[in-house]
Amino acid sequence: MDNLEAMRIFVSVAIQGSFTEASRRMRLSPSVVTRSVAQIEERLGIMLLNRTTRSVQLTERGQIYLEDCKRILEDFEMAERRVRGEDAKPRGTLRITAPVLFGRLYVLPIVNALLHEYPALSIHLTLSDRNVNLFEEGVDVAVHVGELADSSLIALKLGLATPVLVASPAYLQKRGAPASPAALSSHDIILFEGIGATNEWSFGADRKTVRVEPRLIVNGADAAITAAEAGVGISRTLLYQVWEALRAGRLTLVLQDFAPPPLPVSVAYQARRIASANVAIFVKAIREHFKANPLAQFNGPQSPSERN
Repeated sequence: MDNLEAMRIFVSVAIQGSFTEASRRMRLSPSVVTRSVAQIEERLGIMLLNRTTRSVQLTERGQIYLEDCKRILEDFEMAERRVRGEDAKPRGTLRITAPVLFGRLYVLPIVNALLHEYPALSIHLTLSDRNVNLFEEGVDVAVHVGELADSSLIALKLGLATPVLVASPAYLQKRGAPASPAALSSHDIILFEGIGATNEWSFGADRKTVRVEPRLIVNGADAAITAAEAGVGISRTLLYQVWEALRAGRLTLVLQDFAPPPLPVSVAYQARRIASANVAIFVKAIREHFKANPLAQFNGPQSPSERN
């Protein structure tokens, strides 16, 4: 068995969380699947999977290997399509979903460029701050911020989104800046009801939670940001969403020393969809964009860094 086929087997086991389910989907015997993964681990000299009688879970190194395998397999498929000339023939309708602000800032410019480049291609772009079921809603590819709930999807990491708390200078001058997460109980809170939104806010690397009582609840990140700029209260957003407002001085970072770990940003699709030239061309374009233009991150304790 060649290394690429072994990688495909490992990826299937990791995504399905089961040797039995992976063997069923790949139409291979369970013994072939089990032996293939064992041979990879023996060759590398590390454990990639923790096995129990009920489940299969990735080790820390297994997670790293999984990301690399998905990227290698994607590049291999793309190389073969390029040789066959398939990647130059996107046509028909490509259905994409993305969070509202992320889609407006980053996905829409890529979509516009693809439409100019490929006259036979049409795109249906849905911007929504909710989890979309790709299979049930007929979506080809999704851009997602945060951990994916559907482990059957192929997900390629684009970067990291940094959670931040922000308020206007006027609000902080009037009410003072909270010195700790617990101090938020005495502040006005703006809650954005987006994907994974909750009034249990986590802080720090250990993700200790603080329950906040919102004074304003909105269903769009842009509305939460506008309210924060107007001095209504403190809002929790992502750094890329408030980048320009921070640079312009309309907003100020709050409790930055207690920020939780960043969230993964990924492009995800069903495994069978990668044969589509439409999906392949979008995945290629968005990966190239974020490789050249990483999402903004922090540079020092008080200031966000410049984008590359």
